[in-house]
Amino acid sequence: MRLVDNWWAVLRRAWSVRLILIAAILSGLEIALPLIPADLVPIPPGVFAGLSFAATAGAFVARLVAQKNIGEKQ
Repeated sequence: MRLVDNWWAVLRRAWSVRLILIAAILSGLEIALPLIPADLVPIPPGVFAGLSFAATAGAFVARLVAQKNIGEKQ
């Protein structure tokens, strides 16, 4: 495996990476939700899982779309 030359810029600026991070946070919230009393957070089960799926699907699309100026300083 070989990293791209501007891997740090890609890691910081690519939408696919951002969306994967959001999906990971939402997945963690889905796991933590049963630990919180239902009267404190009235969120139905599966909401975070659905949002995580949407973020993952968005990351898949974002990975295929060319993103300009990732390697350039802005």
